[in-house]
Amino acid sequence: MEHLGIVSPAIALPNCVKIKMSPANGLPGPFTFALGSNRNAFRTSKGPNRMKKLIFLFLALAVFAIPSRAQSVDVSAGYSYFRLGGSGGLNQNGVSGSVAYNLHPWLGIVGDFGGYHASPGGVSLNTYTYLFGPRLTLRNATKINPFVQGLLGGSRITAGGGSSNQFAYSVGGGVDIGLLPHLAFRPQVDYVGLATSGGHTNCTRISAGFVVHF
Repeated sequence: MEHLGIVSPAIALPNCVKIKMSPANGLPGPFTFALGSNRNAFRTSKGPNRMKKLIFLFLALAVFAIPSRAQSVDVSAGYSYFRLGGSGGLNQNGVSGSVAYNLHPWLGIVGDFGGYHASPGGVSLNTYTYLFGPRLTLRNATKINPFVQGLLGGSRITAGGGSSNQFAYSVGGGVDIGLLPHLAFRPQVDYVGLATSGGHTNCTRISAGFVVHF
C-alpha cells in the first residue's frame, strides 16, 4: 500500500521517503530515507541480488533466441518526466534511453535506462531505473509504428547521503513516427512500479525523444 511520510519539520515525499530539516537553521539536516516502510530504513534490500539472477536468466534466454543472422537494432534517447509516487508524490525530470535488438519485425529484446532528478527543499533526490524485457511492435507500411512493452529490473534512489535499491517493473508503450528512413520521433508513456518487502510506489514516466533504426 502506497503512503506518504511527513516528519516535522520535513518535506512530504512518497512512501516514507523523508528528508528532515534542521530546526536550527532550516537547512537540510539528517536524512531519514526508506522506501515502503520506516522499518526498512537503511536496510540492505535483497531485490538487487534477485534482480541480477533474473537479468542473467533473461540475457541467457535472449542469446539462445537470437537467430544466426542479425535483424535490426533500435537506439533511442530523450527527455523524461518522472512522477515518483501517486497523489502527493514528487515531480522529477531527467533523461532515458533504450537499446532494442529486434529478433523479428514484431518482437524485440529491450534494455531501458533512465535517470531523474529533483531538489525538494534544496536536497538532491535522484531516481535511476534499469529495466529489461520484450517489446512488441506493429510495423506497417505507414510511418507510424506503435509498440508495447513489459519490463523487469531494478531502481536506485539517492537523497543526500542516503540511498535505497528496489525491484522495479514497468508496462507501457509508445509510437515511432518516421521522420527520415532511419530516424523517428518517439513519444512514450510507462507505468513504473518500485517494490520492496515493506510496500510499493506507483510511478509514471512520460518521455519524448528520437530513435535511430540500424
